[in-house]
Amino acid sequence: MKKIFTIICLLITLLTRGQETVPFRSEGTIGSGLVDFSVDNLGNYYLLTRDNQLKKHSNRGDSMGVFNEVRRYGKLYSLEVTNPLKCLLYYRNFSTIVVLDRFLNTINTVDLRRQQIFQVKAIAQSYDNRIWIYDEQNNKLKKVADDGSLLMQTVDLRTIFDEVPAPVRIVDQEGYVYAYDPVKGMYVFDIYGSFKTRISFTGLRDFHVLGKTIYALRDDHLFVYTMGTLEERRVQIPGGPAGVQKMAMIPGHLYLLREGRVEHFTF
Repeated sequence: MKKIFTIICLLITLLTRGQETVPFRSEGTIGSGLVDFSVDNLGNYYLLTRDNQLKKHSNRGDSMGVFNEVRRYGKLYSLEVTNPLKCLLYYRNFSTIVVLDRFLNTINTVDLRRQQIFQVKAIAQSYDNRIWIYDEQNNKLKKVADDGSLLMQTVDLRTIFDEVPAPVRIVDQEGYVYAYDPVKGMYVFDIYGSFKTRISFTGLRDFHVLGKTIYALRDDHLFVYTMGTLEERRVQIPGGPAGVQKMAMIPGHLYLLREGRVEHFTF
């Protein structure tokens, strides 16, 4: 038994080596039987259940709306809820974005195929309440209106890079647009679509940008990197990495989807 205990202690030491401990404080959990979730800038929850109901709750846990037509366009690919007044549901198989209001009532539907856009993995809300998409067919980052009409686009990125990115997530934050490819890294543009820089971090998932700092899950830890520095921090995940399906962050708050529930921490 003593030998087994020693081996376990050694494994824990190896797994946590170089990881920083942050004093996360548990604020409880919300939901059950969840398969996905997101959190808007006010801390409101958007909870997707196994029976394909999308539920919105306030940051105090009060019910704010239910959307029952999640499967109308097939399997939901992603939730984009940066703006508390506007929720975007993206259905990749149909190249369709469903726009909901703050009570989860349908406002309109954007069929990207009408604009001859068929290959999109990542969408995001822009600072001016429009929609960013990355069109893999012609390798351009594009901004579209709520009717799908094209507002602006970058140059064909094949003219800039030997290997073009295939972003799985886009974030619009404080004058910059971050398009992340987990294999090739992060591509940073300004809000006018001009390429600024490339950050060669790979293997990240569920990345968020708060101010100038990037937060993401990587392997068994929380990855933290502030732009303009050379310091990459490894932060221990509260409760450990086991079973964590998804992470979300807003300033001062960390949310983890684990065992069908959303765990809320402050720091």
